[in-house]
Amino acid sequence: MAVQSPSQQARLPAHLALRIALASRTLKGVDTACLLRALIAAVGEPITEARLAKLRASRLRSRLSELALTEDLTDRQIHRALGLLKGRGVSMPEDPLPTLQAYQPGDMPNSIRVACASNSGETLDGIFGSCVRFLIYQISPHECRLIELRDASAPDQSDRYSHRADLLQDCQLLYTLSIGGPAAAKVVRAGIHPVRLARAVPARTVIEELQRILATAPPPWLAKVMGAEPGQRVRFSCDAP
Repeated sequence: MAVQSPSQQARLPAHLALRIALASRTLKGVDTACLLRALIAAVGEPITEARLAKLRASRLRSRLSELALTEDLTDRQIHRALGLLKGRGVSMPEDPLPTLQAYQPGDMPNSIRVACASNSGETLDGIFGSCVRFLIYQISPHECRLIELRDASAPDQSDRYSHRADLLQDCQLLYTLSIGGPAAAKVVRAGIHPVRLARAVPARTVIEELQRILATAPPPWLAKVMGAEPGQRVRFSCDAP
């Protein structure tokens, strides 16, 4: 499935490559390479789940037009392709769910609890408002455990954002590929600090980096959660790179 430019080969996840390949089939005269060029022009590099979620039909048509690829395309084709690019009706083989580690309150002194938005395996690849589940980690400066998988599906007619914020109210940090303003406000009101990442990564990569930060220079508010004395708290910014 050759849908990657040289600069994209190391960064385009398999599920996004599949979406681009399927979307190109709905667009008359547009192959995967052409569609990839149009998408890079429309959303920038790297192409990510969060960026595709914000793509609009008018912008997709405009970028295809710049490549002289829209002469025979109908609105129905454009909207169908856009839906596939956003993952509607597209499914990948489910990665095996990770193994949980036993945890009882008090097992890990000076620890915090962290949630990662996920759609597959132990990968941080989800958007707060639409991910399948949250991976819940208990982390101290010297140990980290995956302690829960929390199903993110909400009861019918419930406030999706409020439901998900309530689901994570015992966590101090949330890692996600994207979170909108209204959703972020609900998360912050629940006492959770949201951190956005630019692209999907193995959750353990983020967790292990956070663990190193907790062991060396945690932000003051996290140091307080961990039980550090005021004199031990140092200034730190928790924005993701």
